[in-house]
Amino acid sequence: MPQEGSSPVPADAHSLPQEREQRIAKARKLAELGRAPYGRAFARTGTLAEVRAAFEPGRVVRVAGRLMTIRNMGKSVFADLRDGTDRFQVFASRQQMGEEPYDVFKLLDTGDHIGVEGELMLTRTGEQTVRVDKWTMLSKALLPLPEKWHGIKDPEARYRRRYLDLISNPEVRARFDLRSRIVRELRSFLWSRGYTEVETPMMQPAPGGALARPFETHYSALNASMYLRIAPELYLKRLLVGGYDRVFELNRNFRNEGLSKTHNPEFTMLEAYEAYSDMRGMMRLVQDMILHVARTVKPEGPLEFGSGDQRVDMAPPWREAAYRDLIVEKMGPDWYELDRARAGERAAALGLDIAPQMDLSEITHEVYEKAIEKTLMAPTFVTRLPREFVPLARTCEDDESVVDVYELVIQGKEISPGYSELNDPLDQRRRFEAQVGKERHRMDEDFLAALEQSMPPAGGMGLGVDRLVMILAGSEAIRDVILFPQLRQKPEAVPDAAAGTGER
Repeated sequence: MPQEGSSPVPADAHSLPQEREQRIAKARKLAELGRAPYGRAFARTGTLAEVRAAFEPGRVVRVAGRLMTIRNMGKSVFADLRDGTDRFQVFASRQQMGEEPYDVFKLLDTGDHIGVEGELMLTRTGEQTVRVDKWTMLSKALLPLPEKWHGIKDPEARYRRRYLDLISNPEVRARFDLRSRIVRELRSFLWSRGYTEVETPMMQPAPGGALARPFETHYSALNASMYLRIAPELYLKRLLVGGYDRVFELNRNFRNEGLSKTHNPEFTMLEAYEAYSDMRGMMRLVQDMILHVARTVKPEGPLEFGSGDQRVDMAPPWREAAYRDLIVEKMGPDWYELDRARAGERAAALGLDIAPQMDLSEITHEVYEKAIEKTLMAPTFVTRLPREFVPLARTCEDDESVVDVYELVIQGKEISPGYSELNDPLDQRRRFEAQVGKERHRMDEDFLAALEQSMPPAGGMGLGVDRLVMILAGSEAIRDVILFPQLRQKPEAVPDAAAGTGER
């Protein structure tokens, strides 16, 4: 019998058609007996969690939920209901309900949604229970819940059928409840700092704000190519030009790139911009914000998250290290004096795939991304990155070959980039031209025009929400913290809703 905590796929897919037919027959029987298998709204005393919190024996309540277990004792039935807040035991008996309602009650299956009315009581073992006087059919499940004791063969089934994962595994629901709390705290933190939440276009005529391959579509009404945004940055900076001093957006971004443990083509970012600030201001902001969220979700004890070699202590102070210093620390003090060939050989000795066309700067960045970044477990602000990799940031005053930026790395993952934003429109145009080459259509001319109206000096930052949730939830894969992650398509056997019913 299906139980709480079961695996998210039926054990025997071959039995599904037969069991489905049996359940369809029960649905017809319920209809014949005056119990419509798909009911309407049901007024509740409260959620199951609220009823448990205000439990009082003898109190009459109306509750509803999904039947998770059914234990038939002959003349009585114990069952467990679950709604989105808790589980609660119900007790139905022939003596209490009467002959006909009790016999019909025994047509129910696990997975069905019902509403019940009755008195609260304690069983001999102290279990809080509803003694059922009346019950209402709310929704008949035609497919069974997953079996508990059979292992899951395909790990992707949990992602493909997240609804079963949520039904069967309370810890999965708890993880996504945690995600909601994290997002709420990010938002409330920024509002408390005087930031205004805004919304910018998700479909744009030119992809900008990051170096990434976009998803392209066609807008028929305008006969124009459009792109799903890869970042909201250029639109948020327009708002700085327009007079907003502090703005942020919790947004969905789309990048037409690969899938991995830390990459999903559709992901959630937070971006914030503050006029008259700079990279240092953004460093303070993101550290304060992450520590606020971490302490909110873990109000007591040390600020440690993850386990094993992935355990990370978030307590300040956080390390700051220049990009060049990290490279030299890894590759030796003579690294920046090597020619391209020798640098390629030394990088390849680390097991890195160095393509012939890569120049010294690209080889160096490959070393950073593949051999250094993933080793940075404790929160680390990596600063002074090469100018060519960050075309939207101001250069450092003491060295124009590097830019005034940070990349915050936690648990070997980039969590947040932050800049002293470039507001020189002529320099910005030159950098865009170098970036796009002959693909001039990729330049956002309206953004450049906005800069020519004068954007104040500003700091800007982004925060990868999915990756932050991974760290705080102790998850190893980004798919575990996204309700419906993108997966490689594969055909699935989906039951025909009308099969065997004679209906269309």
